[in-house]
Amino acid sequence: MTAIPTKNRVKEEKEMRQVYCETLMELADENQNIVVLDADLMSSMGMVAFAESYPERTFNVGVQEANMIGVAAGLSATGKIPYAHTFGPFASRRCFDQVFLSGGYAKNNIRITGSDPGVTAAFNGGTHMPFEDIGLMRNIPDITILEPVDTTMLKDIIKQISQPFGLFYIRLLRKNAIKIYEEGSIFKIGKAVDLIDGQDVTIMATGIMVNEALNAAVELESKGISARVINMFTIKPIDAEAIIKAAMETGAIVTCENHNIINGLGSAVAEVIVENYPVPMERVGVKDLFGEVGPESYLRERFGLTSREIINKVERVLERKERGCYSV
Repeated sequence: MTAIPTKNRVKEEKEMRQVYCETLMELADENQNIVVLDADLMSSMGMVAFAESYPERTFNVGVQEANMIGVAAGLSATGKIPYAHTFGPFASRRCFDQVFLSGGYAKNNIRITGSDPGVTAAFNGGTHMPFEDIGLMRNIPDITILEPVDTTMLKDIIKQISQPFGLFYIRLLRKNAIKIYEEGSIFKIGKAVDLIDGQDVTIMATGIMVNEALNAAVELESKGISARVINMFTIKPIDAEAIIKAAMETGAIVTCENHNIINGLGSAVAEVIVENYPVPMERVGVKDLFGEVGPESYLRERFGLTSREIINKVERVLERKERGCYSV
């Protein structure tokens, strides 16, 4: 079974963190080398059940994120398969040197989960709101960066990455996601997923922005605009083949991400476009700003992470396409 988009996009009953824990417990039943690490967020991540079932394979290192990565590297060196979690900014910028050296440079086998990406950090505020984690992690050679969009994709990805040897960063919404895929869908890491076909423009989205992109496509259709929607859930390695194909077939691209537009999905797509098949392109994302405290609904409006902003960018990029103009 391949990735099958659902026809009923509703908020899921199970939280992403619950499915994360259940999936790791399932893996731990099958493989004694699966171990879990956390930086004093076991309850926040819903991992208490794992700790109770596998106390000898659970390591809560306290508020010592850099040390956690060092411990994960050591466990990897002994043949274990560590899944290490903390909030996104602490999994990336706070311990970047350890991830780069003990994880990447030392070629250890580590899965790092950074939760509450972007505005989903909400009331935890600017200190806990990672708009830069993808940008940091993209600079590590050979790392794989993934952003599962719902529980169906999360289950499949967590299982898949238990097998290959390498360094992985999973950008994970902790709470309830919008259902995008039917149960049993299977995904190929490194390959984008086409959600809607279209001929006029391609909207490439990741994370919470996938649902916004789908909402935008529905409204654009009512305006006579045919928008292709692609879920670019693997941000590194980016699916260059899908990007070039979309550029050739639709002639215009809009990227959407819950992240700084600098060095995130938009930058990764732009690099492929400019080197292979230049077309007009616009980016929806956080415009080089720090995070703020507030409800997620307010923050989405504050930082322009809405279907309305996507529609605005689509209309702008189509004007440029019509004029044969690559400048603003």
